[in-house]
Amino acid sequence: MSDRIFSPGLTPDTVRAADGTVLSIPAGWVLLPPGDAALTRRVKGAGEHFVVAEKKGRKVFSKGVWASAEIIERIRIDLAAERSTEGHARKKEADARRREKAQSEYVTDFYGAVLAFLDFHARYAELAQRLAKAVTEHATPVGSGTVARTARIPVEQRAEAAVIAWMRHQTTAYDSMKIERVKGKRREVRRMLAQRSKDLLTQYRRGETPHSDCPLQQALQ
Repeated sequence: MSDRIFSPGLTPDTVRAADGTVLSIPAGWVLLPPGDAALTRRVKGAGEHFVVAEKKGRKVFSKGVWASAEIIERIRIDLAAERSTEGHARKKEADARRREKAQSEYVTDFYGAVLAFLDFHARYAELAQRLAKAVTEHATPVGSGTVARTARIPVEQRAEAAVIAWMRHQTTAYDSMKIERVKGKRREVRRMLAQRSKDLLTQYRRGETPHSDCPLQQALQ
């Protein structure tokens, strides 16, 4: 059962399998809540367990892992002993420096990808830099949950999607729109606004003079 994921059962002491089968929690098991990745990983590797997750809309939320209380406590004690050593502290510091370096490099690469996507005419180079900076600062923080943090698509596509998303919120009335609760309507509105944003970007790529009330320039002031 190590790779199976269950949903919460009808009662606190049960879980439901994907085929609808309801299983009772074995005696002596407790629910280890999510939050400690190392502890969870070791508990899952130590023996039988139930991984529990709940789907809400498009998102799946971890509810934790059911496993033997004895195993969980033993692993918790072992982990606490490891984490109290100087070696562990040095490793944590090294890991933090490595993450900071990787994040810094990614931010630089993403900024470059945004600039390349914008490809503004030379007369608007400074505006392109300001827009790239604004998009990058919004999209790249760790844990932001934006398209820039996904590894499923190339960075060039992430940059394009991040620009369009930023413009949707900053240069259109999307956030205050009242959109009909009809299937596909919100997607239709987003496509329409994305095309407007692309048309606006094309003007800057061609070096054309924008209207005095250009929403992009207003957003960047």
